[in-house]
Amino acid sequence: MLSQKQKELLAEVWRGLTPVAQYIGSDALIRMFATIPGTKTYFSHLDISPGSAHLFSHGKKIVLAIAEGAQDISQLTVTLAPLQTLHAYVLRIDPTNFKLFSHCMLVALAVHMGEDFTPVLHAAMDKYLSAFAAVLAEKYR
Repeated sequence: MLSQKQKELLAEVWRGLTPVAQYIGSDALIRMFATIPGTKTYFSHLDISPGSAHLFSHGKKIVLAIAEGAQDISQLTVTLAPLQTLHAYVLRIDPTNFKLFSHCMLVALAVHMGEDFTPVLHAAMDKYLSAFAAVLAEKYR
């Protein structure tokens, strides 16, 4: 699915994004809530208003999980196993939301990275985030 060069690019990019994880993650969440309002129901116990501590905290958790997975994509299933269980059995998130969120993350990355979000990076990131979403949804089968 991803070439070695793409894997290395993704690992490098996500390492560089971790210092701003809360901003990218919260931006992606805000975009998801605005474009797919039904996703807000999973966050009814949190203050998800723009700039809130909860939004920044959860956004950061998401980005750090994505970044961790990118460091060794071949072990993505192992890395995400705890999150698979949490989202499937505890939170009971509709797995289609993972794909929807990955699109919002692509847009947030493009906005944040500007010209550095090249077509080559876009293609690699799209493949990776699709794989990430698919792995998160595995426990639903």
